[in-house]
Amino acid sequence: MRDIDAERAYADECRAALRRMVTGARENVAVGEYTWGDRFTAESLGFCLKTLARDLAEEGDNPPFFGLISYGADAGEHSRQTYYLGRRHIADAIGRPPMVIDWRAPVSATFYQASDVRPRGIDTRRRFGWSANTLTSFEDEHLRTGVPSATGELVRREIERARVGPMRDIVATIQPEQDTLVRTGLDTSVCIQGAPGTGKTAVGLHRAAFLLYAYRSRLQRNGVLVLGPNRAFLHYISAVLPTLGEVDVEQTTIEQLLDRDVRATDEPAGAVVKHDIRMAEVLRNAVYARIGRPGQPVVASDQSYKWRVNQHEFAEMVSEAEADATSYLTGRERVIARVVAALQRQAESRGQNCNGAWLRRMARAVAPQVDAVWPNLKADELLAELLSDADQLAAAAAGLLSEDEQRAISWSRPRKAKSARWTAADAVLLDEISALLERGATYGHVIVDEAQDLSPMQCRAITRRSEHSSITILGDLAQGTTPWAATDWRAQLTHFGKPAAEIVALSTGYRVPATVVELANRLLTALHVDVPPTRSFRSDGRLTITRADDLAVACVTAVQDALGSEGSIGVIAADHQLPALTDALKAAGIEVSAPEDDGRVAAVPATLAKGLEYDHVIVIEPAEIIAAEPRGLNRLYVVLTRAVSRLDVVHSRPLPDELVRHGALAPGSSRTAHPVGVRGAGGEVAAADRLVGER
Repeated sequence: MRDIDAERAYADECRAALRRMVTGARENVAVGEYTWGDRFTAESLGFCLKTLARDLAEEGDNPPFFGLISYGADAGEHSRQTYYLGRRHIADAIGRPPMVIDWRAPVSATFYQASDVRPRGIDTRRRFGWSANTLTSFEDEHLRTGVPSATGELVRREIERARVGPMRDIVATIQPEQDTLVRTGLDTSVCIQGAPGTGKTAVGLHRAAFLLYAYRSRLQRNGVLVLGPNRAFLHYISAVLPTLGEVDVEQTTIEQLLDRDVRATDEPAGAVVKHDIRMAEVLRNAVYARIGRPGQPVVASDQSYKWRVNQHEFAEMVSEAEADATSYLTGRERVIARVVAALQRQAESRGQNCNGAWLRRMARAVAPQVDAVWPNLKADELLAELLSDADQLAAAAAGLLSEDEQRAISWSRPRKAKSARWTAADAVLLDEISALLERGATYGHVIVDEAQDLSPMQCRAITRRSEHSSITILGDLAQGTTPWAATDWRAQLTHFGKPAAEIVALSTGYRVPATVVELANRLLTALHVDVPPTRSFRSDGRLTITRADDLAVACVTAVQDALGSEGSIGVIAADHQLPALTDALKAAGIEVSAPEDDGRVAAVPATLAKGLEYDHVIVIEPAEIIAAEPRGLNRLYVVLTRAVSRLDVVHSRPLPDELVRHGALAPGSSRTAHPVGVRGAGGEVAAADRLVGER
């Protein structure tokens, strides 16, 4: 095995080889422009070459490898072989063994899965420590000596490393249970219930990268879709997949996916009804109620002739199309096609030459008559009519919605589609109607994060985009904050069209330290969801609880203290309280950024905190966060678990009973209580009581 100097030299060789790969890929693009062959082959080759060149060039200054595995003499085809593992494959020359193997390759799985109990043929597993792009150390685990391996100090240091900027990949620290989920096959749908900090989002993103590696030919046409809860979250995770060599993955939110101009907001009661699963049947009734029964034959003039389909035959065509069609507009086109075919048979029996122009002319002639029975519909026009017409809504919702529920979603005055101000819930309904009218495009695989917050109707919108494909569902029932948040995964999976998908729970937190986890776990009983408490992998962490008369002054002081330590800082408060706190921070000379930016100190509305993480989190007034919304306790649970290393809780109102019922701090932590001076902007000192817990 190489010593540290030899490993550094090998790292330099790998970087040089990668540079040669980039240069060679670019040269191939230039040569490929002059490749002989048909146009399709040339375009396909050009696309592949340019994609390879781009992907290689985006590797940047990442360490070329993070680990290696050395097999013993009894490992079969891998006997006495040593493999370096990295974020991407690095080769020195064609025909020679690779210098670094992609972490997604089958042989790499043993790096994550091997243990003292089951070494899988490995004698030594080495993990490398890097500072920026400099190799600083390594740690060896000898798996077949009978002596337990080292505690994995490099893994622990990497997990506990300060967070600044976007989310990082976890290829160097993937744990066995995470690796099993990452490498789940494309044909399998899986639901991952992940407590805070368990890495469920990272697992989902790494699964996307793995599937694109292992099933590239199947996913190349339809692609992979990643859905997040908001834009701040998408910004936070945006760097992960490119770092892993995958840039052709669509990352968006459900609102952006539905692609509607939202300019209004529903009343809470109306939004709840619109997101209810019963609306799918209401809308289906409204669409297919437009189909009538023919009251007269179809007649088409053709110069001196008139071709006719009698009323009975026309009615049969409509009934058959209604029973067989996969969508409303497909059925309408089938009726037109069948009517034209019947006219064609009559014309041909009279010696008529029914060429393409004749068929198109007949289709235009019969379309208005078919429209009278099976009208051409547009989603926005139909929904505008439905919400404007109480009688039409009552007919569609009969036996489904109560009169109060119908009134909750009805418009106070009629509107046309062009003048309608659609809400976010309307966008979901419009998508449902569009799907009833005409089937849309689908993705090869869909990954949905924070899926517990999606309504049944939103689940249906996502399901339509993965109708014949697999799906990865990520979430935490304890973090459900919407009025329609799921409380049971099996019911939510039914809405996703995957009722038999496997549900796997991750309960070991790698991001949130134990002292923070123990505090947040106190809320679980009050959340009334069946999820296991989080267990923390972390041995570090600090919890500070401060009672202050002036929240703004205490917030400024907490941020000033936090700036003395390394890492990102997130100030999280109820949405309506945050502007005043932000102004106080700016007045104190502290630069504050929005959650979607990469500043050192971020001001984060509680409603946007989900999925984000900061080294130091300062939570202002938990009681106000709870009072701000119906699922306030769930929101507080989310907010408390955003801290990666240190958590400050600042309050003037009493803390929630759920947090103090068994004492202010987690059992087993050291605690001190003493008065602390908090200096205000004008130099005055306000008394505060501070409790500090260390792990």
